[in-house]
Amino acid sequence: MKIVISLGGSLISLNKPDYIKNVADLIKKVSNDFELYVVVGGGKLARDYINTARNFCNDESYLDRIGILATRINALLLNSFFKKDIPETVDEVMDIKPPVIMGGTTPGHSTDAVSAMVARKVKAKRLIIATDVDGIYDKDPKKNKDAKKFDRIDIKELIKISGRTWKKAGESAVIDAIACSIIEEEGIPTLVLNGKNLKELENAIYGKKFNGTVVEIK
Repeated sequence: MKIVISLGGSLISLNKPDYIKNVADLIKKVSNDFELYVVVGGGKLARDYINTARNFCNDESYLDRIGILATRINALLLNSFFKKDIPETVDEVMDIKPPVIMGGTTPGHSTDAVSAMVARKVKAKRLIIATDVDGIYDKDPKKNKDAKKFDRIDIKELIKISGRTWKKAGESAVIDAIACSIIEEEGIPTLVLNGKNLKELENAIYGKKFNGTVVEIK
């Protein structure tokens, strides 16, 4: 069974090498039972570079290229435990035996979108989006104490929250517009959870009960 994981860049911190090692250990363990494809985000590293470049560059596509390189650095960091080729396009994924570790691909596509594209390409049975909050909320839970968490949400409702257009380079969304569209079109079972809790991530991979949000496609 093929499973794609979008590992948010917010989970990757140079100050927390133990977490990175534990993620790698989980990937190795789970790879005995599943074919894993892990797309790593850029997080703070990408935002710092983009925000600095934005002082003298207003080309969103170019800024996005900077962010993509940050995602690939994070992917290389995780890949230190596997030392495999890192695909730079979705098509290249097919040439590498799982587990596959990669970052972004082309401007205009977040790593969530790339994850959805990979899920479509390999015909994955499940897409897991691991972020730094425990699911999808009606508004940002980091800024709003009254934010309501969805245990389940219909993809059409999620699209209303996320919108249908690409945001600026470096900006994050619950799940971005391109990813939502692919999830809806392909009917990809999608789960959203807090990737800091690796037990919850493992439960989601194995199809067990987990704390997070199930995106429903009807």
